[in-house]
Amino acid sequence: MTSNKILIAAICLWAFSCTDKAVEIDYTDWSHYGGPEDGSRYSSLTQINRENVAQLQVVWIYHTGDATERSQIQCQPIVANGKLFGTTAKLNVFALDASTGAELWRFDPFQVLGGENSWAGTNRGVSYWMEGDEERILFTAGNWLMALDAKTGQPIRTFGDQGKVDLRKDLDTDLEDFLIVSNSPGVIFEDKIIMGMRLSEGLDAAPGHIRAYNIKTGKREWIFHTIPHEGEEGFETWNPKYIRQIGGANNWAGMTVDQKRGIVFVPTGSATYDFWGGYRSGDNLYANSLVALDAKTGKRIWHFQAVHHDIWDRDFPANPNLIRIQKDGKWIEAVAQISKQGMTYVFERETGKPIWPIKEIPVTQSVMPGEFSSKTQPIPSLPEPFMNMVFEEKDILNLKPDWENQIRNQLQNAILGDTWAPPHPEKPIVLFPGMDGGGEWGGASFDPETQTLYVNANQIPWLIEMTPNANFGNAGKAIYSNYCGNCHGLDRKGVAASIPTLIGIDKKYSSDSLEKILRLGRGAMPSFSHISLEERRLLVDYLMGKTEEGDKQELQAENTKLYPQYYMKGYKKLVTEDGMYGSNPPWGLLTAIDMNTGLKKWQVPLGHIDSLSKYGVEMSGTENYGGPVVTAGGLLFIAATKDEKIRAFDKETGKILWEAPLPAAGHATPAVYEIHGKQYLVIACGGGKGTKSGDAYVAFALPQ
Repeated sequence: MTSNKILIAAICLWAFSCTDKAVEIDYTDWSHYGGPEDGSRYSSLTQINRENVAQLQVVWIYHTGDATERSQIQCQPIVANGKLFGTTAKLNVFALDASTGAELWRFDPFQVLGGENSWAGTNRGVSYWMEGDEERILFTAGNWLMALDAKTGQPIRTFGDQGKVDLRKDLDTDLEDFLIVSNSPGVIFEDKIIMGMRLSEGLDAAPGHIRAYNIKTGKREWIFHTIPHEGEEGFETWNPKYIRQIGGANNWAGMTVDQKRGIVFVPTGSATYDFWGGYRSGDNLYANSLVALDAKTGKRIWHFQAVHHDIWDRDFPANPNLIRIQKDGKWIEAVAQISKQGMTYVFERETGKPIWPIKEIPVTQSVMPGEFSSKTQPIPSLPEPFMNMVFEEKDILNLKPDWENQIRNQLQNAILGDTWAPPHPEKPIVLFPGMDGGGEWGGASFDPETQTLYVNANQIPWLIEMTPNANFGNAGKAIYSNYCGNCHGLDRKGVAASIPTLIGIDKKYSSDSLEKILRLGRGAMPSFSHISLEERRLLVDYLMGKTEEGDKQELQAENTKLYPQYYMKGYKKLVTEDGMYGSNPPWGLLTAIDMNTGLKKWQVPLGHIDSLSKYGVEMSGTENYGGPVVTAGGLLFIAATKDEKIRAFDKETGKILWEAPLPAAGHATPAVYEIHGKQYLVIACGGGKGTKSGDAYVAFALPQ
């Protein structure tokens, strides 16, 4: 089939197919998070195709110039009116000439915010809005939602308070001192931007309510309480005594809007505390749910909860795809949501009716003191999982005897072989899929030509180990456990390569400089300015070794905060001493699923660790962060891998057709667009996640 015929077929499929409900989508558009407006990460462009993809070459590189140790760029850039918009490691926003990479403008948000550059955290993109001749870019920096003139990069001073809106306010709570970092961009519907946010993982977290703001004024237009208030549906699924002190159930993964129907599809994460839910007995609606809301009013239309009373941190990790499939001879407009568990849930958009049956399956019950685990969990009959669903003894890494012994030593007394094994008071459990999935924030791509869903996944076991909370005699240690322990570990040893150790930190920093880092944040670590100065002082004293284990420290103010009865000891992958993953490869997967049948079409390893070739492993797969894009040219493009490459796969077979090295790992989702008749592929190369950091956006195209 020629390129023109492919393009015509793709457009006709949606505009003029056998059902009058088909809606034409401009699949050359890349102005939304997820590419086109349906979040498909699909492009109908065909200039780059199977026959010529091997000729791709770098045509421009944009260096942001602000990468630092452990910084990241997770941004999927968007393109509108010839401009490419993106963000830097320090959360600057920029506009480039999309054909040359020349910088048109750049904006440092702290010009508006004032004070020191609290640039901590990551950002996955910006939102674009246009009405008449007016164009705006909306984005977040820390807890601030801001609006810029898309043509000049100047703040819109009539938006909110001099160009900014504080996301800590208007949450319908009594408090405003919360950690809020909105790392995924909001979605646009008419004159509204609908926002989610990333929150603390502890019991200090804000409630993850969904809000819509007027794009012109910054005024809040509606709010949906993901943790219901008394009298609202779902309130009965919580402990009424503590519900006002529980946070989370937030959307950090992004959303997708059905513009025709005016429905915004919102995937949510777990409620806090993530791993011990003794204060939140019940199923905990609307945590771990896909919620369909009226985009005009915020009213709930339907919802589905994928994990009841989550105690594994199994958030929905990505914005859903709006898809159109054929089942039993009928076309169905559906929404597909991938999960960290390696499963895909598919529903009719208007009703929430599952396309395939979802059954409540009995699961292992918790013996953790004070815990109330759910007796069942919902498992879809189809689509087929896009990774292995269980880690058993036969899956233990055995490429090298030393590695196998190291992994087996870590698994002594551990519980494995049970996907739904709950955290245990005395034994570690193997969490598989791990805390980073399965599916992750890069999301899936959907091909409307062939009704095929493409999704990449991590296939790596993690360990969860719990310990009783015995820290109340030492306030500094209690504060550390609550705010820092999940990431850096209760032993303060961190995670090799990705999260630094805090042991010996007194040799690197003074008390003042460490307090400044806590207040402002650094790299992927968010600011802790939301906790009191007194708490930061006690935390600094503890980290600097100024208080001993038995020292009595008490907060001077009355402390009514909740603290878990049990803590998780820290995020821990099951790895060897030199960082090799504890399961047999492949560790990264790329899967194609026929969404008409729910069956896998193909599955291949994604990425490679070269040193494993001597063990006969041709493609090991690697840990991967970022998503795929698929095109009418017969290609699937994805970077994401820790081996610092970008690849093109044949979308019908999974065969690698092209790969190229990147200046740093492309832990982001690419953009595909056309300017002046030329097709481009752009990827942010920010590294991080255990690889070297970078500062580049790299564009590929065919030679002239």
